[in-house]
Amino acid sequence: MRELGLRARVSGLYRRSTGVHRFFAKTGNLRRDHPAPTCVDQVWVGDVTYLRLGKHWRYLATVMDLFSRRIIGWTIARNRTVEVTLRALKRAIALRSPKPGLLFHSDRGIEYSAYGYQAFLRARGIVPSMNRPRNFQDNGHMESFFHSLKAELTHQRQFISDAQLNTSLSGYIETFYNRKRIHSSLGYHSPVEFECLANAQ
Repeated sequence: MRELGLRARVSGLYRRSTGVHRFFAKTGNLRRDHPAPTCVDQVWVGDVTYLRLGKHWRYLATVMDLFSRRIIGWTIARNRTVEVTLRALKRAIALRSPKPGLLFHSDRGIEYSAYGYQAFLRARGIVPSMNRPRNFQDNGHMESFFHSLKAELTHQRQFISDAQLNTSLSGYIETFYNRKRIHSSLGYHSPVEFECLANAQ
């Protein structure tokens, strides 16, 4: 190839992209300096995890209100795409109708950093925030939720159909986690109880 003056097409495949670095510099971790939420719909967090269905994977996207730890939007799909995370966010918006200024925090996955997702946030007055590089603990509340879900629902359990997995997730999230599972950080109340108490004050 050298004698004939030929070059492989993949030689420049892994060029550094300055646009990507500029994007992440513009979308930093605003949660670090943001005060703890004092009511609902001030700070939401989102993430995606994988769940086994037979020999395949399904992807669960969730949105949590950080004030009460309540899961306010979720969806599950066969593929990990921007549409999955957007669907979970749209369900949360439909449930809560947040005012402009809401802070939404996530990791730096392509499902959240995609321009379409970021544009959707900004078009609705939602302020995006992202983990620092290689700091998954920046989104520790969502990581903790996924740990609880897998330990209490899916660990050592076989699901044979999408319908069975969906029904199990709905029961765990909507009935058990949101309404019955107590949190020491919430004064040993469930997320829904904590929101009701806050609204009564």
